[in-house]
Amino acid sequence: MEQKKTLVMGIGNYLMCDEGIGVHVAEQLQSEILPGHVSVLDGGTGGFHLLEYFENHDHVILVDATLDGREPGTIRKIKPRYAKDFPPAMSTHDIGLKDMVTALQFMDKMPEIDLFVVSIASIQEQGIELTPAVKAKIPEVIRLVKESLD
Repeated sequence: MEQKKTLVMGIGNYLMCDEGIGVHVAEQLQSEILPGHVSVLDGGTGGFHLLEYFENHDHVILVDATLDGREPGTIRKIKPRYAKDFPPAMSTHDIGLKDMVTALQFMDKMPEIDLFVVSIASIQEQGIELTPAVKAKIPEVIRLVKESLD
């Protein structure tokens, strides 16, 4: 049986502290040995320029920050099928990802998506370092992502 072509994409702004959690996870995963059917991408702040990556993969695993009012560092897995399935308070690039999902549905090219969101307290902070509460969750997010590769 052929493996699904899988993309792990970290979303976020590396310059805005915890908002960049997805990018930090992608960066760490790029240095690990992963199965041949898996590629890793720093998706930055999302948007339509990422559409082709979704179109060219059967399975996309996203890692992103969310402002959902939960304790910073809380990790949730969501299986969004429609734009409305994304958390109501995704970070600074919320509209781009939701619009992209709508476009993929319209083109009938929607891959299987697993979305791991990590709760953060603010998108106002600037800097390349994650807060201790969020940084401590990177190993757990990576473990969950790897489990989703099976």
